[in-house]
Amino acid sequence: MPADHTTHLIIAARRRHELTRAKAIRTLSELRQAGEPISFDLVARTAGVSRSWLYSQPDIRDQIQHLRLITRRAPAPPLPTIQRASEASLLQRLQAATERNQQLAEENRRLRRQLAEALGQLRATTQPRSSITIGPC
Repeated sequence: MPADHTTHLIIAARRRHELTRAKAIRTLSELRQAGEPISFDLVARTAGVSRSWLYSQPDIRDQIQHLRLITRRAPAPPLPTIQRASEASLLQRLQAATERNQQLAEENRRLRRQLAEALGQLRATTQPRSSITIGPC
C-alpha cells in the first residue's frame, strides 16, 4: 500500500499560502509608505501574485480598496488667472529660448571648425613612424 503524503501536501500548501499573504501585505505596506496610488494590478505585479488571488482574500481585498480610496490622487486645482502666464510672456520665453538655441548651434559650429583645424595641424606636423606598403611592390 502506498504511503499517505496528504499531510505533507497540506502543510506545504498552508506554508505557500502564508508566504503569499506575507508578500502581499509587505507590498501593500511598502507601496503605502512610498505614497504610490494603490491598485489591485500594482499590488499583484509588485508582490508577484495574481489579481484573482488578491480578490479572493477578503481582508487584503478590503485593505486594497481602502488604500485605493485614500491614495487616489485628486486632480490639481487650476491655477488662478493671476498666476497664469500671459500669451505675451509665453511668446517672450519662446523667443529667448530660440535665440539661446541659435547661439548654442553657432558655438557648436565654431568649436567643430576649431577642432577640425587643430586635428589637421596635428596630422600635418606628425611624422609617420613607419611606412608600410600594402599590396604588390
